[in-house]
Amino acid sequence: MARLTLAFDTGLARGDGPAALLHPPVGFDPAGLSAPLIIQPHVALNTAWRNQGYACDVVLPDRRFALVVVCCTRSKQQTADLIAQAAACADIVVVDGQKTDGIDSHYKTLRKLTNVQGTITKAHGRLFWFAGMQLPSLRAVDQNFDGFTTQSGVFSAGAIDPASAFLAEALPEHLAGDVLDLGAGWGYLSSEIVKRAAVTGLDLVEADHFALDCAKRNISDPRARFHWADARDWSGVYDAVVMNPPFHTGREGDPELGRAFITAARRCLRPKGAMYMVANRHLPYETTLEQCFAKVLELPGNGRFKIFEASRPKRK
Repeated sequence: MARLTLAFDTGLARGDGPAALLHPPVGFDPAGLSAPLIIQPHVALNTAWRNQGYACDVVLPDRRFALVVVCCTRSKQQTADLIAQAAACADIVVVDGQKTDGIDSHYKTLRKLTNVQGTITKAHGRLFWFAGMQLPSLRAVDQNFDGFTTQSGVFSAGAIDPASAFLAEALPEHLAGDVLDLGAGWGYLSSEIVKRAAVTGLDLVEADHFALDCAKRNISDPRARFHWADARDWSGVYDAVVMNPPFHTGREGDPELGRAFITAARRCLRPKGAMYMVANRHLPYETTLEQCFAKVLELPGNGRFKIFEASRPKRK
């Protein structure tokens, strides 16, 4: 039995009015809530919930809810901010998460700030609930560094990612034409790409709506176009693809993500186009690269990262 179902069975009131789930993973059990609004900024997860028939959005709308359930994310600051947003507009706030995602830390914090009405521990996690209230001390603030702006919860929120910085140094000065940044994040690599005068257009494709919003703030070049989309499904025609693909699904390593990015790059490149990619040294991408491209060069790397230039995409 899911923790939310158990909570309803042991004292948590469902409330009379609309409900919302903040950042639920696919497979989260809504426990019979009537048509809850799903708030999910990751495009693939948002689509998966929509395909199940739920109404979805990327941010919590400015209206009142009887009940809001906050699912812990991997970012402590982001989760705290979501709790504060929920508490400002809900009669009852429920917080649910695993120990590995810091649920106990949030529980201790909320016990100091408000009256926690109930809690359930089960399956290496915890759920607790409290009455809505203003919690300004939990709101997150933007992070600013090196001329960039990011926010909690996005990848590499507090600094330039070392792998992206390493790839940026390796990009050729002659980069030109239409360029695709797959998995653009908050826009660091794209900010380097638009320094090339011969680049005529740049598409930033990013699955995290919040990261893409940061990219829009970080890049004002008129050649840039921003797309909230799953890089694995992207299609287009480009002279170059640049990418630092993710390799985690949640906390688990998943090299298939990077392989899917390579396949997408092959599909999008013109016959004489080239792809530039950085990866952690342990990730096994070489076979997929050789399957997708006729020419694969490993550029000078270091102990942590390897960089590939792949060209002459193979067509099936």
